[in-house]
Amino acid sequence: MASASTPLTITKSARLRRWLRASSLLVTALAVGAIAPLSPLSSATAQTPGQALTLRSDIQEANSITGVITARGNVQIDYPARQIQATSAQALYYSREQRIVLSGDVYVLQEGNSLRGETVTYLIEEGRFVALPDRGQQVQSIYIVPDANPEPIGSGAVAPEQSDFDPKTEILEPVE
Repeated sequence: MASASTPLTITKSARLRRWLRASSLLVTALAVGAIAPLSPLSSATAQTPGQALTLRSDIQEANSITGVITARGNVQIDYPARQIQATSAQALYYSREQRIVLSGDVYVLQEGNSLRGETVTYLIEEGRFVALPDRGQQVQSIYIVPDANPEPIGSGAVAPEQSDFDPKTEILEPVE
């Protein structure tokens, strides 16, 4: 007669076999570069020639079959080659499609420009962001716009006078 612990042992053994099988697939995928390696510090790095994308979070899961890395909790992304830094609640990195989907209070900073939204998709190969707001909200972008004709400091240029115009309070009378 089997003891009460026998089914538990079988379950643990089955889990161990599945884990070993998944681990061997993960090691194979890492060896061929299908997905980025995970370190004990919950950090993943996507490698393209000369460019590293670092992903940090509280929890990360890697699926070697789909090539998807899921990061949850205090997600931070650093991509120095493109001067991108981002934070969010969750990130999905689709290594085969070269796409990152950030969700949950997303903030992206690139070369002084910033983007806020509920969901932001970054298409790595195109270098393009697609942002979506939370229901009833809007996406916010702040861009640094270079001055087309900057005057050197001390050149004698006079700053334009500031106007007290407020478009919200100015009411135009209809022309009759």
